[in-house]
Amino acid sequence: MRGINVCQIMGNVGADPEMRYTAVGRAVTNFRVAVNRRWRDAEGQLQEKVEWFRVTTWGRLAEIANQYVQRGSPVYVSGRLETRSFEGADGQIRYVTDLVANDLVLLPRGNGSAPAGAESEVAEEEELEEIPL
Repeated sequence: MRGINVCQIMGNVGADPEMRYTAVGRAVTNFRVAVNRRWRDAEGQLQEKVEWFRVTTWGRLAEIANQYVQRGSPVYVSGRLETRSFEGADGQIRYVTDLVANDLVLLPRGNGSAPAGAESEVAEEEELEEIPL
């Protein structure tokens, strides 16, 4: 049986991308994406948790990400999860999981002078309040 490793996220970029080239000249760009989750707890209070994803893009997609993605950009990313290990400065083995992207879509920021994502956050909160518990 063949396995499935697919991850899709939609959120806001947390810092400007960092691009570099491998020894053979292949472009690789890394950036982080924050994905917010909102819910109401048992007391009816609105709760929020932010999950951070490390995203890695390769080749032409890496060049595009480096050129167009910037801190605060809303993005949709699809790809596979990949875990790697490394030895830290203290000699301990560390593990890092990246979303290796094969699809990247820059999403619209909203209109007017509102900060990026501000309108969508308000809309999401209003939608939550309308949902009966």
